[in-house]
Amino acid sequence: MKRFLIVDDIKGWRDYNSNIMQELFPAEEIEIDTAESAARAYDFLLEGKPYYAIITDLQMEDDYAPKYAGEWLVEQIKTFSSYNDTKVIMISATYNIRHIAETLGVYCIPKSTALKCLSAYEEILKKI
Repeated sequence: MKRFLIVDDIKGWRDYNSNIMQELFPAEEIEIDTAESAARAYDFLLEGKPYYAIITDLQMEDDYAPKYAGEWLVEQIKTFSSYNDTKVIMISATYNIRHIAETLGVYCIPKSTALKCLSAYEEILKKI
């Protein structure tokens, strides 16, 4: 069973990313949790659920300024040794998403690519 956590403040993006996971993996092999904020996603982390991948937006609530909420969330994920093997993917329209993701040591997919290129998800999620 592969468990995913999808974090985005926009329901449409949570649904879109959930649908992509359902296209890439058989329904009986996945479980998806969704969170509408970095704070709610952090609550899931505290529950200790194992995640195969966490997909997060970058720009959500403003509570973590000057950092983006997604940036803060990734930093929190990295404090849990139980998530060392979890794939973390930032999906954002932010112009410097690649730089931010590289700095944090995670994957990224620009939202413009996410909308038109299923293989961008496949390349990351199907890596061994």
